[in-house]
Amino acid sequence: MAEMGKTENGKIEDKQENSTKDVSSTSNGSICGFESLHSLLQSSLSPNVFQEVSRMLLGMNCERSLDALALPTVATSLSSDHDFDLQAYCFQAQKESLREPRIVRVGLIQNSIALPTTEPFIEQRRAIFRKLKPIIEAAGASGVNILCLQEAWTMPFAFCTREKSWCEFAEPVDGESTHFLQDLARKYNMVIVSPILERDVVHGETIWNTAVIIGNRGNIIGKHRKNHIPRVGDFNESTYYMEGNTGHPVFETAFGKIAVNICYGRHHPLNWMAFGLNGAEIVFNPSATVGELSEPMWPIEARNAAIANSYYVGSINRVGTESFPNAFTSGDGKPQHNDFGHFYGSSHFSAPDASCTPSLSRYRDGLMVADMDLNLCRQLKDKWGFRMTARYELYAEMLARYVTPDFQPQIVSDPLLDKKTA
Repeated sequence: MAEMGKTENGKIEDKQENSTKDVSSTSNGSICGFESLHSLLQSSLSPNVFQEVSRMLLGMNCERSLDALALPTVATSLSSDHDFDLQAYCFQAQKESLREPRIVRVGLIQNSIALPTTEPFIEQRRAIFRKLKPIIEAAGASGVNILCLQEAWTMPFAFCTREKSWCEFAEPVDGESTHFLQDLARKYNMVIVSPILERDVVHGETIWNTAVIIGNRGNIIGKHRKNHIPRVGDFNESTYYMEGNTGHPVFETAFGKIAVNICYGRHHPLNWMAFGLNGAEIVFNPSATVGELSEPMWPIEARNAAIANSYYVGSINRVGTESFPNAFTSGDGKPQHNDFGHFYGSSHFSAPDASCTPSLSRYRDGLMVADMDLNLCRQLKDKWGFRMTARYELYAEMLARYVTPDFQPQIVSDPLLDKKTA
C-alpha cells in the first residue's frame, strides 16, 4: 500500500507517486516533504533494498526486524482526529528456562507548543494541557505502562532568551501539571515521567530543570534534576537554573527500574553509565534540540548508551519552531533573531542489542509505543560481559587524579622528538 503523508501545502499525497519532490521543500521541518528519514527511504527504495537498508540503519532484534504492534481503534482514532503521528513496535528477548518474559509497554510523547509565546502564560500552559490530553489518553488506551513527556513540556523552550519573565512557568513538584497528570496516571494505571521547570520554594525559590516521577497510583515517587547544563549557542539555560543535585537516581516502579537523563546529559557518557551502575532498565532522555546543532548526533548517542550500558533508552525531542516576541543574539556576530531553529522531533527507542525503532515525525506531534522484554537487559550483559570486563578501579583512579589542581596527563613522549634528524 502506498504510504500517505503531508506535503508542504498540507495536502495528503501518495509518496510513491511523488518521490521526485523539490528537495528544497523543508520549511515545515519535513525531509523533502517526508515526515522522517525512514518514510523517505521506504518511498524511494524497492522493498528488498529498503529491507536491507533498514537492517543496517535500525539493527536486528533477536536476529529479526522489529514487529509492528497493532493498537486499539480508540488510539488510532485519536491519532487521526488530533493529527499526531502514532507508531508502535515490539522488542523481543530470547526465551529463558528459569525466568518468564518481563514485558512492559512504554510510550514517548513529542509535541509542539499550542499557542504563540505572546499569549498569557496561563493560557499557554493550559492549551498545552488540552493538546496533550488526547495523546496521553491514546497511550492509556493502548495499555502503556510507563509514559515519558518531553523536556519542559508545560512551556515554550524559552531558555534561548535571557528574559526572566519565563521563570513564571516554574512550579513546585506538586504543582498544577503534576495534579493534571496524577488523574491520568490513576485512570490508566500508568507511570508518567513529567519533566518540568521546578520552583523549589523550600530553598529560596531556586529553579531547577526537573523530571517528576508519578506512580501508577497517582503518587509522586520522586524527582531528578538535570545534571548537565549546556553552554553552547542559544542554550542560555544557566541563566535560569544550575546543575542538578540529585545524583543518578533509579526509580523502582511497578513496571521496572527507570531513570531520566535530561537533554544535554546525553552528551556525557559517564552520566549514562552512572544510571546503569545504579540498575536502570529503561533510561529516558527528554530533550529539546534543534537540527543545525545536533541532528547528526541524535540517532547515535542514545543508541550507543543503550549498547554500552545494557538498558533500553527512550529519546524524546519536541517539534516545531518557537518564535519569541523579543529578538536575541547568539554572540557569534550574526543578526539577531526571534527563534533558534526547528525542533526536529524524531523521537525513538533504542535497545541494548543495538536495535532501534524508526523515528517519529520531524514536524508533527507524536506518540511512540513499544513493548520491551526487560529480560533482554541481562541477556546482553551476559553476552558481552561489559560489567565484568570494565576496569572501574582504573577509571576511578584516573578521575580522582584529574580533579586535583596538580593533575598531569599520562603522556609518554618520544625522547627523539626534540632531536634533529641527521
